[in-house]
Amino acid sequence: MSMTLRPIDSVRCTRLGSRVLVALAAIALAAACGPPKGNRYQRKQVQESLKKLEAPGVVIGEFHLTKVTDGDTIRVDGLESSLRLVGLDAEETFKNEHDRRAAETDFSAYLATKRGESKHPVKAASPLGEAAKEYAKQFFTGHSLVRLERDDAREIRDRYDRYLAYVFIQKDGTWVNYNVECVRAGMSPYFTKYGYSRRFHDDLVAAEAEAKAARRGIWDPALPHYPDYDERKVWWDARGDFIARYQPQIDADPSFIVLTHWDALRRLEERVGQEVSLLATVGDIRLGDRGPTRVALSRKMFGDFPLIFFDKDVFASSGLSTWRGEFVVVKGVVTVYQNKHTKRKQLQIQIDRAGQIILSPIPGLVQPGDVTNPTDTAAGL
Repeated sequence: MSMTLRPIDSVRCTRLGSRVLVALAAIALAAACGPPKGNRYQRKQVQESLKKLEAPGVVIGEFHLTKVTDGDTIRVDGLESSLRLVGLDAEETFKNEHDRRAAETDFSAYLATKRGESKHPVKAASPLGEAAKEYAKQFFTGHSLVRLERDDAREIRDRYDRYLAYVFIQKDGTWVNYNVECVRAGMSPYFTKYGYSRRFHDDLVAAEAEAKAARRGIWDPALPHYPDYDERKVWWDARGDFIARYQPQIDADPSFIVLTHWDALRRLEERVGQEVSLLATVGDIRLGDRGPTRVALSRKMFGDFPLIFFDKDVFASSGLSTWRGEFVVVKGVVTVYQNKHTKRKQLQIQIDRAGQIILSPIPGLVQPGDVTNPTDTAAGL
C-alpha cells in the first residue's frame, strides 16, 4: 500500500520554549477526541470493533478516538484498554503531586532518584511528558475518526496485552501518520527497543533527524527532559539490531517463532516433538532447590512459555540470570508436561546445554565466558 506522509503545519513544532509549553498545557480539547456525549456504543458495535482489532492483517480499520492518554497511548471505541503506538516512547505524565513538586524543585536530582541503581535508563514523569500529551490532543483536534494499522500482521498485542498500532488522521485527502509526526515534533524519540519499524523505518529515522537538527522538544537542551537519550538509543538499537538479524529466518522458516505473535501458541502446539527456534524476552526466573529451574519467556501476562533446566550448571552458563527483560533466541524440542496433581498440561522446552541459548548483545551486559559481547554466535540456528 502506498501513501504520502507529510507533516501537519498547524501542529508541527519548530522549537518548544517555555511559553509554548504553557500554551500547550492550557489547551482543553478532550471533548473533540471522541464521539458526542451520550453516544454509547451498543454491544454489537463493541463486538465489531474488537473483531477488527483481533483480526490479523496490516490494516485494522477506522475507529472513533475516545481518549488521548498521553503522547504515545490512545483509546478507541469498543476497547477498554489502551493502544500502544508503534515506534514511540514519549516521556511520562505526572501521576501525583509529589513527583511534580520534586521535578519542579530539582529536576536532575529527581531523575537520579527515579533511576536509582538501575543498569538502564528508566521511565519517569516530566514536563515534556505533559507537553507530549497536549501535542497529541492538539494533533487529533477535529479528527475523532482515526485509521489504525499494524507494523506486522502477526504482531497484534504486546507483552502487556495492549494492541499495537500506527494511528492516522485524514487531512486534505491524505492519511497522515501520527507516529511519524510525533517524532518529527520532538515529542518522542524513534523507539526501537522492541525492533525497528518494518513499514516506516526510513520515515521515523528522517523525522528524528529533523527534530534533532531543529532542537525540538526532547532535543532542546534548554527544556527539562531525560538527559540520557544517547544511552537509551544505544541500548534500544542493540535490541533492534538483534531482532533484525533474525528477521529473514522469521519470515521464511515456519519453525522460527516470535513468541508475541498472535499464532505463536498454535504453532508451538503443532510442533510438539519437533525442534523450533524462539525469539522472546526473558521474564520471571524461578530457581529450583530440589526440582528444576524454570525460566519464563515473555508471551503475554499469565501466559508465558517455560524453559526447563534440570542441570544448574547449564543454567548458570547460559547467562539468562542477568538477561531478564532482554531478547534471546532459544533452540529446542517442544514437549508437553502434565502436572500430576492438577492434570494441567503445559508446553515447554528443556535446555540441556548452554549452546541452545543465544543472548542479544547488550551494551553493559557481559555474556558468560567472555569479557566482550560476541558478534554473532547464531550461525548454527
